[in-house]
Amino acid sequence: MQTILGSGGAIGIPLAKELKKHTNKIRLVSRNPKKVNETDELFPIDVNDLAQIDKAIAGSDVVYVVIGFEYKLSVWQNTWPRFLKEVINACKTYNSRLVFFDNVYMYDKSAIPFMTETSPIQAPSKKGAVRQLLHEMIMNEVEKGTLTALIARAADFYGPENKNSALNMMVVDNILKGKKAQAFGNINKIHTYTYTPDAAKATALLGNTAEAYNQVWHVPTTKEKLTNLQWIQLIADELKSEAKIQTVPVWLIKILGLFIPIMKEFPEMIYQYEQDYILDSTKFERHFGITATAPKEGIRILIENLKRQNASR
Repeated sequence: MQTILGSGGAIGIPLAKELKKHTNKIRLVSRNPKKVNETDELFPIDVNDLAQIDKAIAGSDVVYVVIGFEYKLSVWQNTWPRFLKEVINACKTYNSRLVFFDNVYMYDKSAIPFMTETSPIQAPSKKGAVRQLLHEMIMNEVEKGTLTALIARAADFYGPENKNSALNMMVVDNILKGKKAQAFGNINKIHTYTYTPDAAKATALLGNTAEAYNQVWHVPTTKEKLTNLQWIQLIADELKSEAKIQTVPVWLIKILGLFIPIMKEFPEMIYQYEQDYILDSTKFERHFGITATAPKEGIRILIENLKRQNASR
């Protein structure tokens, strides 16, 4: 049995599709799980009830943590460590291998221009400190030999069925509405993105490769060193629209935060958009012979998916 905790999200859904290539026994765990494959086992859960986590993991050979909690510092601080502790305990109880899907918030600010799996970990933000703690919780158990686990790490996302990514919300959605694309930081800095179907395929492959465990992997991420301006232009070209752009400075984000709560969460992360942001996935590419989808192709699929969704409404 391979179990996905957070099966209804931007990574969970394509991950379930990819796991079908490896097993017919897939358990989908979320508040309201829905089948992706005909043979999927559904396991509804309230993740705030930590006692349910043990039951959700029982009998699992591999457990994938791809869940996303509300993008709010207080929620992350209160929820993530307790949740992961229960997951780790259950994995140890049932001898389940753990695959933890992660971001790059824990890397030192100096690493952002070129991040590898060995980049220094020294979180420069409060949200990053939470992610650093999660990394340490897992790897400490690995080092003690009490847990078999791996961390699959991705850059910022883009892709179909991914409503909450910055590119989707601030660029694609705005251009479709006839508004200006919005962007944080310096739009002339390089920013690599991870295409969600690539991330899902890589995560499934890692979880089913014995030698991949007990280490960190960067999932395939764009090799083309495009600036955020070039990403916006790609999207505008695919939509056959003019790339009108509004940059959103930190002072404006703070003002917007007075009226839009989620905007309060962004200022501490803007450092990622004020310098080049390159996630290197050479380690994965060399080991598995798989590279990331080209940005132009990924954007084309993303836009086609959105157009189909809009047409069916």
